[in-house]
Formats: sequence, structure tokens, C-alpha cells
Amino acid sequence: MTDAVKTYTKKDFTSDQAVRWCPGCGDYAILAQTQKVFPDLGVDKENFVFISGIGCSSRFPYYMDTYGFHTIHGRASAIASGVKLANPDLSVWVVTGDGDGLSIGGNHTIHLLRRNLDINVMLFNNRIYGLTKGQYSPTSEVGKITKSTPMGSLDTPFNPLTLALGAGATFVSRTIDKQTKHMQAMIMRSHGHKGTSFMEIYQNCNIFNDGAFAQLTDKETKSDTVLLLENGEPMLFGAEKQKGVRLDGNTPIVVEIGDKWGVDDVLVHDESDYVIASLLSNMTYQPDFPDPIGVLYAIEAETYEDRMVAQIDLAIEKKPSGSIQDILNSGDTWVVD
Repeated sequence: MTDAVKTYTKKDFTSDQAVRWCPGCGDYAILAQTQKVFPDLGVDKENFVFISGIGCSSRFPYYMDTYGFHTIHGRASAIASGVKLANPDLSVWVVTGDGDGLSIGGNHTIHLLRRNLDINVMLFNNRIYGLTKGQYSPTSEVGKITKSTPMGSLDTPFNPLTLALGAGATFVSRTIDKQTKHMQAMIMRSHGHKGTSFMEIYQNCNIFNDGAFAQLTDKETKSDTVLLLENGEPMLFGAEKQKGVRLDGNTPIVVEIGDKWGVDDVLVHDESDYVIASLLSNMTYQPDFPDPIGVLYAIEAETYEDRMVAQIDLAIEKKPSGSIQDILNSGDTWVVD
């Protein structure tokens, strides 16, 4: 019989550190929803670990009253992997940004995803470098004018969801800082997934990239620009759910629900379908399509740490009998007079 998990409140996950983000930053909303949800996850507080790299988002571990590491630029995924392998029972969370996780840390991110350790990644995407005062980031759109691209960015931006799917992630989702209830649900889903969960969070930087996601959050436009995904439900959007996404052959198109097209003609979301997830992820940066939020993809697969434990157990089982001295003498040896 195991001991019952302790009962917590939001206050139990709120540290005594002064929160130092710019007033109005979307990071406040993400922190508040995380602190609100964590008491309901059924995990003892001492078993949570938050790990970050460098960036505005990377101050997060200071503000959560849990264990944590504020590591070096881009290396949060590597440190988190070591923590999880050292103690697979811990609930490990990586907090990173579009710069930290996709630029200098891009290599670590993709390998964490392909290995499928049971780690939760929260990637704050504001499409700008905020901490270093407004340079373009790997997710900034083509033509973005910043301090480092005064004539406009020439780079084709990374699409974090497509990158995660291509790296073999077993759970891929997206939410928005102002959609607080939705964010709570995505945090819960991420925690419940066994394997690497990748959650992109659209986050406003009101100082250096204000309004980057205004079309998705403003009351007048969000119904036409956001596609709320629900597993097993048709992909409908619009103020009256009068628009839908359907396939024209292999090509997704937006249709009006009416005389020509009905709800039954609309594509139904299936979280386990990689092709559907890929189609959805590639709607990002496409002006004629809504931006999907919710769980794009979720499948079950063996985790890296489970494989590691099984391999160690097998090595122990096959271990030959003998002493340390026998092992030392098993190869080429010689005696020095």
C-alpha cells in the first residue's frame, strides 16, 4: 500500500521570488495556469522538476515552488534527459522559448523528441528574441523588421509543430496565452501522456513583438482564425461554425457549410493520425487557413527510460559470475619486475 498523494493549492506551487517579467507579458498567464493546474495532477510536489535554458521564459523555475535548474543556453533538453534517466519517477518539465529551444538548442530538442523520454516540453513562442531586446527569432515570419533585420528577415521560419512531428514526437499540441481554460486542459493532457509531450504556447511579447497573435485573440477575428481541435469531431470554425476544413484529394481546403458542403463533408480530427497532424501543422503561416490549437497528435509508444531500465536488467541477468580481479585479469596482462 502506497502513501496517499498530498493535497495542494496554487499557493503551494508559488515561490517567494518576485516575478520579473515586463508588465503585460504573456508569461504571467502561462505561469498562473501552471500553478493553478499542478495541485490537481496527483503528484507530490517534491517529484516535480522544472528545467530551463536562457531567455525570458527560462526564469520560470524560480517562480515555481518545486525543484528546478536554470541551465545554459539551449541545453535544457539535455539536462532534463539526464535528470529523467537518473530518476525516472520524477515529473520533468522543460520550459524553453522559440530562440532557446529552436536555435542554439534545436539539436537537443529534436533528439529529446525522437528518444521519447517521459518529459514535458513547454515552448513559449513569441516569434522574437525578447531577452536580448528584439532580434528576429527562428519563428519570425519572412520580412520581419527587427533590430537585427532592419530591411526584413530573409529566413523561412521554423514551424515548431511540424518540426516536432518530423522528429518523431508522440504528443504534439498548441495553445495560446490568453486562452487560459484551454491552456489548463493542454497542461493536463501533456502531463497525462507517457512519453515526450511537446506543447507550443503562442505568447505575446508586448514590448518587442506586440500583437503577433492579435488575429487569434481579438474578439472580432478569433472565431475565423482559430481552429479548435477536438478528437473525433469535425474541423469547424467561424462565429457560427459555418466554415470547415475538408480534403480535396490530398489537399486541405476551407469550405463554407451550406448548400454545397455539409458537416459530413468536413474532415474529422483523429489525434492518432500522423497525416492529419501534418496537414494541420502546416496550416501555420498560411493566410487562407485558421491556426489549429489543441492536441494535433498523440500516440502511445515505448519510452526511452523504459528501454534503458530493461537493458540494464538484462545486463544484470546475463552478468557472468566472477570477481573484480577476474575481470581485470580477463584481457591482456603482464607482470612488470
